[in-house]
Amino acid sequence: MIRLFALLIMVIPGIFAALGIKLMRDMTFGILQPPFPYLWVQFLSGLIFFIGGLSFIAGFIFYRDRKRGKVQERFKKNEHKKRQAGD
Repeated sequence: MIRLFALLIMVIPGIFAALGIKLMRDMTFGILQPPFPYLWVQFLSGLIFFIGGLSFIAGFIFYRDRKRGKVQERFKKNEHKKRQAGD
């Protein structure tokens, strides 16, 4: 059940990213979608959807890999440095 929930968490931002790509592509070909008054507004909305969806997916994967210790040393959390800074 947890894996299904994680899959849903990944699919929803993926759909937003795909919608963003579609809106940007439609602007390139001059196709104006109904809720947008201008092509440039449509492109900016598509860019925001794409960057938002992609960054959520990338952050989710990065957080999971950091938790499992599969990232480079510079990205690992260092509890020792945090304790020294607090003293």
